Amino acid sequence: MNSLQTFASRLVTQFKSRFPEFYDKLPALTELTRINKPVGIYLLLWPTVGALWIAEQGFPRFSLLLIFLLGTTLMRSAGCCVNDFADYKIDGKVDRTQARPLAKGTLTRKDAILCFSALSVVSFFLVLLTNEKTIILSFAAVALVAIYPFMKRFTNLPQLVLGIAFSWGILMAFSAATTEVPQAAYLLFVANCLWTVAYDTQYAMVDREFDIKIGVKSTAILFGDADKIIIACLQGMFIIAIALAGRQFELGTPFYLSLIVASALLAYQQFLIRDRLPGPCFKAFLNNNWVGAVIFCGIFLSYL
Repeated sequence: MNSLQTFASRLVTQFKSRFPEFYDKLPALTELTRINKPVGIYLLLWPTVGALWIAEQGFPRFSLLLIFLLGTTLMRSAGCCVNDFADYKIDGKVDRTQARPLAKGTLTRKDAILCFSALSVVSFFLVLLTNEKTIILSFAAVALVAIYPFMKRFTNLPQLVLGIAFSWGILMAFSAATTEVPQAAYLLFVANCLWTVAYDTQYAMVDREFDIKIGVKSTAILFGDADKIIIACLQGMFIIAIALAGRQFELGTPFYLSLIVASALLAYQQFLIRDRLPGPCFKAFLNNNWVGAVIFCGIFLSYL
């Protein structure tokens, strides 16, 4: 153990001496990429890995699983980089985001773009290990990640763009596993888009007061007093769409039981957002990690 600690200490010392500027920025880069706040990774990961499980009809090839686990993590972090690049002036005006690296000046916009580019390149090398169709789909994935942060300036539906971006991995999973995307996969895609719009509207409800003052657009602002009922409708359509997809893919009883549990969690989220208070709305958003986890467990158990 002591020899391992000594080796690690020497490695860190050498890294620090060779790349002092980069080493000093590591804490800020961790904040920029949100590695310390992995809920976004989970929300992207559950539907993508679930789709891979369905495409492979059980435990997927280890190589594919590793590619999508790493790729999902890297691209979520890349998305955070470009998001902060776009919002560097806005973040400082919102309580929840004013401590982000670009807002407080610990990193520059150039740092954010370099980090986004590096993560995207590594992700692309991973995609090169799949097939031509998946590689083509990956270009659209990067484009969606890059344009999403700017949508809140031009449309009241930036959450819809995020929904497409967060669901794109479903199509890529099928393409990588089977070289084609079956029609039922688009049901999964639509279902995930509906779910993403619902939970990102909850997220936007946290900052609605600040966004209105700043002039940033969101579905939380667009829906106004109808926000809770529209979120409920989106959640209901999500459950129906994913149930129809499960039927097409002939998933078993565990999957449908997982949808019952997921529905209960979504009902709990409605309870949390009942007064539209920022804290409970953020808690409702975080709760969606369990919705994704439960549904993935249903998919996993259906193939045992």
